Amino acid sequence: MLNDNNTNSPSAPGGRTRHRRRPSDVTSEESKPNERNLLVNDRSKYKSMVIRAYSTIWMIGGFALIIYCGHLYITAMVVVIQVFMAKELFNLLRKAREDTRLPGFRLLNWYFFFSAMLFVYGRILSQRLVNTVTSDKFLYQLVSSLIKYHMVICYSLYIAGFMWFILTLKKKMYKYQFGQYAWTHMILIVVFTQSSFTVANIFEGIIWFLLPASLIVINDIAAYIFGFFFGRTPLIKLSPKKTWEGFIGASIMTVISAFGLANVMGRYQWLTCPRTDLSTGWLHCDPGPLFKPEYFTLPGWTPDWFPWKKVSILPVQGHALCLGLFASIIAPFGGFFASGFKRAFKVKDFGDSIPGHGGITDRMDCQMVMAVFAYIYHQSFVMAQNLSVDTILDQILVNLTLEEQAALYLKLGQILQQRVVG
Repeated sequence: MLNDNNTNSPSAPGGRTRHRRRPSDVTSEESKPNERNLLVNDRSKYKSMVIRAYSTIWMIGGFALIIYCGHLYITAMVVVIQVFMAKELFNLLRKAREDTRLPGFRLLNWYFFFSAMLFVYGRILSQRLVNTVTSDKFLYQLVSSLIKYHMVICYSLYIAGFMWFILTLKKKMYKYQFGQYAWTHMILIVVFTQSSFTVANIFEGIIWFLLPASLIVINDIAAYIFGFFFGRTPLIKLSPKKTWEGFIGASIMTVISAFGLANVMGRYQWLTCPRTDLSTGWLHCDPGPLFKPEYFTLPGWTPDWFPWKKVSILPVQGHALCLGLFASIIAPFGGFFASGFKRAFKVKDFGDSIPGHGGITDRMDCQMVMAVFAYIYHQSFVMAQNLSVDTILDQILVNLTLEEQAALYLKLGQILQQRVVG
């Protein structure tokens, strides 16, 4: 006779009884992996924190020294970073076996990279190069000619690379070669082009490079610290160690830091003056209304023990708040994108050049998103949209020959004389 307790329970083949797990059991078991990934539960977190802090101090120290050296040194640093990023990403899809059957094929990737570099930086720095060589007639004519045919030169280089690629195609290697060709172009568009906006920001004034870059660093460090000590709630599955506590705490710290840093940086002409040439001398300029302090009297209900009755605020601090909001809310998605990318290729980091941080690309994912936003924001909301005398004069010097400039000078003199007489 069967036991009454077993009459309603389903039986598996072989007399085994199957037990259905309750929903609460499933939820608790599935949440355990996420909890183990959090920094709070990481047993080796203090060791990794020391390594990470040591590398961070060295990077910040070197970064500060390069900022002090000036615009050209910062630009050189950006170029070096781009080369290392390209190297890490090129190696991501390398296959040694296929490469041995394609001698010289690696050079093609770097050929396209440096051709793109010539095109992008030629567009960004052409006018400043002209301003640098204006005093030398031969160099001025040479540079003016190169700038005039700059697009033709770059397009010819690209077509030569395209033909080189077609001529290197080998049977049974088509898929790998076309995959490398597409991968190279994706790197140029997604990585190189975005990071090149950084150089444009540098020459508009170091502050438009330094402030956004600093906010990303502050956000990253604050998110790590808040997540390290308080992180309990996972933020996104793509990056298991990111937590809501770290995200919210970092956002608050980033916005506050943006407001304070803009007030400090905006008082130094070395950081605020735009560089119109490629020289390395000290800068002196009219800071403009953005960097002139405005004084506000505190309301009467301010406590007597408060040391200040008036506060000075730079108008640029309002723009800094917008940069801070973007750096804390939107820019981290660049990191999430990179995390998903690494998961797709089953790698932990893009490289190992920075102890405790991974590769250069691991540190630059959010910086690229921020650089593009900072450039677009500056061009749209900060930079004056009307033409200036300097802008028109630069166009005349670049696009007109000496004879045409002399004719323009005479014609302009006649027009002004007629207006004065009239």
